[in-house]
Amino acid sequence: MMIFWILAAGLIGLALSFILLPLARPETANDAPEQDALNLDVFNQRLRELDADLGAGFLDQDQYAAARRDLERDLLRDVDGDGTASSAGKPTSALGRWGLATILTLAVPSAAVLMYLQLGDLEIAPRLEAAASGQPLPADGAGGQDAPSMEVLVERLEARMKENPANLEGWLMLGRTYFAMDQRDQGLDAISKAYELAPNQTEVMLAYAEALAAASDTKSLEGKPAELIGAALQQEPANANARWLDGMISYQRGQYQTAAVAWQKILDELEPGSEEANNLRQMVDEANSRAGQPETASTPTIGAPATAPAPVADESPSLAQSDPIPASVTATPEPAAGASLAVEVTLDPAIAPQVRPDQTVFVFARAAAGPPMPLAALRLRVKDLPRSVTLDDSLAMNPAMRLSAFPEVIVGARVSRTGQATPQAGDLEGEIGPIQLDGTRQVSVRIDRVRP
Repeated sequence: MMIFWILAAGLIGLALSFILLPLARPETANDAPEQDALNLDVFNQRLRELDADLGAGFLDQDQYAAARRDLERDLLRDVDGDGTASSAGKPTSALGRWGLATILTLAVPSAAVLMYLQLGDLEIAPRLEAAASGQPLPADGAGGQDAPSMEVLVERLEARMKENPANLEGWLMLGRTYFAMDQRDQGLDAISKAYELAPNQTEVMLAYAEALAAASDTKSLEGKPAELIGAALQQEPANANARWLDGMISYQRGQYQTAAVAWQKILDELEPGSEEANNLRQMVDEANSRAGQPETASTPTIGAPATAPAPVADESPSLAQSDPIPASVTATPEPAAGASLAVEVTLDPAIAPQVRPDQTVFVFARAAAGPPMPLAALRLRVKDLPRSVTLDDSLAMNPAMRLSAFPEVIVGARVSRTGQATPQAGDLEGEIGPIQLDGTRQVSVRIDRVRP
């Protein structure tokens, strides 16, 4: 953003030079007779136009007389009684020229900034950041005008990146937004371009590691992501995001105690009782609860990097945020071992004309009493419906928030008009529940209503 304002200042300075340089030169008097002749020609032309309008009936006699008086008054103002140029044609004094120059120096930059604030695209950054964090989009602008849709904002950012492909922050923002819209391939491509620009920058390395894992089918941090995270830790051993991801690598390998120790150190640095601390506490408790089990690799869960505490996410561009765990949730419920649900997802024919075959469908289960974030979720397309899927712990978005950790759940399906995981007004959805996980193994969800 700083580069933008520097360039804007330079362009404003260039514009001022075209305005101020002519004012700085001494001004010579205009040729009075020629100016008077020009004024008379203009007067005669406009008078002929008035005569024609009167003859055609466009003006009545009173309107014609008033218009002619205005023309004659203008002519007298432009030409003085002696036939010399009026004050407008006389040389401007040095004081007048520099006074005008001072006014323009202040007015031009101010007007440019105000016009940009009113008509420009400053809304792109906050709206894209809101999408990337999985939060509701900012409210519409003043005056009742609808704010641009996410698709329009992304198109604008894509166009800017084509014009300025060296914009590192732009590629990171574009990548985060693509992941938030569940367009993983495009998200990985954008983050990859950022990595090409700054392969040795710690936060870019971590963003690329998360992107590689989130875009893969396994969501695993093994391989190249682990190498990048290790290199980032060598550069900045105190980097909280790198430490959190390193703990996630241990968790995915089944090294739960190592993960718990790594996350506990980060937890000790957070404000007690904060949302971030409660979120991370859930993960530490989950890792500790599994520490007594045999060290076998667990299901990868890097699909939603937002499970890191908020300060960590601020340091590194997260790729797809889920809702934070409320502070009121402080303990993991007793697990119902082996919980899984077979879900039959259908679309009501009455609202089928409102969707497109390529639109994203999210199928999810969330706790009937607890945090709003999904315990298990997967993605389909409208063209895949009707479809039977299975929700279980392998689809957990947070290792501390698994399907088997809650006795009752709500199962739902939603057609996202924007492709975002965060529900938006106008999405089509359907839900069923609460469902007891200790006995129920199969349910049906019908997408049959529009989200208000």
